[in-house]
Amino acid sequence: TLDQLVPANHLVRKMEASIDFTFIYDLVKDMYSEVGRPSIDPVILVKLTFIQYTFGIRSMRKTIEEAETNMAYRWFLGYGFHDKV
Repeated sequence: TLDQLVPANHLVRKMEASIDFTFIYDLVKDMYSEVGRPSIDPVILVKLTFIQYTFGIRSMRKTIEEAETNMAYRWFLGYGFHDKV
């Protein structure tokens, strides 16, 4: 499984264990609508920004490219092997 591929001491595991990201939903609940196109989960957007800043990636486009192939990033974002980033 993906969980088995991410080392126990990887920084993303420490971030996930240290931060409860669920507070983000309350902060943005009035900014999301039930109608229209599906939105990106706000927690994933924040986690992508964490990855970008923490690992020194210079652009969001590059961060998303990295998340497509980096198993630790995929695990941190809550994606599986075959989920589209």
